[in-house]
Amino acid sequence: MHRRGPAVTGAVRPAWQRHAQPITGASSDYDALLGGIGNARFVLIGEASHGTHEFYRERARLTRHLIEHHGFQAVAVEADWPDAYRVNRFVRGLGDDQTAQEALGDFQRFPKWMWRNADTQAFVAWLRDHNERHPQDGAGFYGLDLYSLHRSMNAVVDYLEGVDPDAARRARERYACFEMFGPDPQLYGYATERGVTEPCEEQAWQQLTELQRREAELTRGDLLAGDEHFHAEQNARLALNAETYYRSMFRGRDESWNLRDTHMADTLAALDEHLSARGEPARIVIWAHNSHLGDARASAMGWERGELNLGQLTRERWPDQTFIIGQTTAGGTVFASDDWDAPGRIKQVRPPLPGSLEEELHAAGQDAFWLDMHDPEVQAALGEGHLQRFIGVIYRPDTERWSHYVHTRPAAMYDAVLHFDMTTALSPLDATPGDDGGELPETYPTGE
Repeated sequence: MHRRGPAVTGAVRPAWQRHAQPITGASSDYDALLGGIGNARFVLIGEASHGTHEFYRERARLTRHLIEHHGFQAVAVEADWPDAYRVNRFVRGLGDDQTAQEALGDFQRFPKWMWRNADTQAFVAWLRDHNERHPQDGAGFYGLDLYSLHRSMNAVVDYLEGVDPDAARRARERYACFEMFGPDPQLYGYATERGVTEPCEEQAWQQLTELQRREAELTRGDLLAGDEHFHAEQNARLALNAETYYRSMFRGRDESWNLRDTHMADTLAALDEHLSARGEPARIVIWAHNSHLGDARASAMGWERGELNLGQLTRERWPDQTFIIGQTTAGGTVFASDDWDAPGRIKQVRPPLPGSLEEELHAAGQDAFWLDMHDPEVQAALGEGHLQRFIGVIYRPDTERWSHYVHTRPAAMYDAVLHFDMTTALSPLDATPGDDGGELPETYPTGE
């Protein structure tokens, strides 16, 4: 049984605590929060770890409401495009998968549990059912990340085989540039950065531009054909950006991080343009880690390391149409690994460090609540000088201060924060961690 610290009461109670809105599971919990979202077209919902049940549950709960009552048309997640597009086909009643678990079958790269878990499975099943009940107001499921270099190249060729075999032959010839390095894109990045061989950037660029140039010719105005062409085009864009990304890994973490989050922002912009072309401006929910969605300009990521992120780029591109929600916890359990590509397990989360955002929120003595970060008293308390904990797919309690905490200005990072004082580990669908596939991300070893 977890025990919280006592609530601060009476005259010494910090002013911000008056604004803590309880989360009880009632349908009215988020009425004021949803009112604050207003007409925002991009709602970014973060998480303090990739292995916490409550974060996935509440993110799905908010998203269901946004889809059902506010006309949101898409969920875009921190996942590879081809893996997520299999889910997209399932929720739209396409493809061969019969269940949500089957539709999650392409998530095989470590860590499987990030998307192959009971909470995601339940949401995907709900989205399929929602789309069947509301075929004119359906919502899709898309990936924003860029690790799937080889799978994306294969997807481009597969698409072209069905619409233009000669174009498929040209694509195979261009992508053959990568073949000598086998399935490991890191080997490609190392060899090209060290000058052992010429990079394949030009070939990847040619393939993307050909697809873009021939869109009208290959789709002939057919909506379904247009979706499949867009899928292929995004895979070609991913291949081009992944080529640059894997070369950048050998120049330093900051550059590769920035390339990755810029790719996610560009993919979001392309998805917005594609969906908005059907009529009204699109409304999209984005799911990713707090480190990607909390505005990097308000953390040491930005002011010390020169890193940007998806939250910052979305705010800069759509300043009046972006709403960012962070999620935090003070303790409990989390599903995470000790090392990269090691099995995940349930781990105890240590109590928050003194001076941290998590300690401040824990002192409220409430099980779960949310805060409007625009409230003046909340801004006064949380606008400056807090450590903030970020747990990725790896959790190292023994070096927690250096591995998982960053100085932030929380009230500037987020528009709202959901806090769950004691949380529980999510339930994975698989017992194994997932295959690396040679595509090791720059977030190793912290795995955000």
